[in-house]
Amino acid sequence: MPFVMLMIVGAAAGFLATRVMRVNTDVPSTIALGVFGALIGGVVLRVLLLSLGAAAGFVGAFLGALLLVWLWQRYMR
Repeated sequence: MPFVMLMIVGAAAGFLATRVMRVNTDVPSTIALGVFGALIGGVVLRVLLLSLGAAAGFVGAFLGALLLVWLWQRYMR
């Protein structure tokens, strides 16, 4: 079940991150960026998750996806 939740939250975070950063990507890339961003954000923001609850997990996923989209935009093009 946590894997399915990671996919759902990661896909949503990747979608939002690509829209905020104004990057046009295909669906698999958007999901991958979101999922890996969720992993990075989850590790970095673990303290927030403990102190603020489940909403911090989405914030971490979103910030991680933003970071990955920025890095992808900066170094892959």
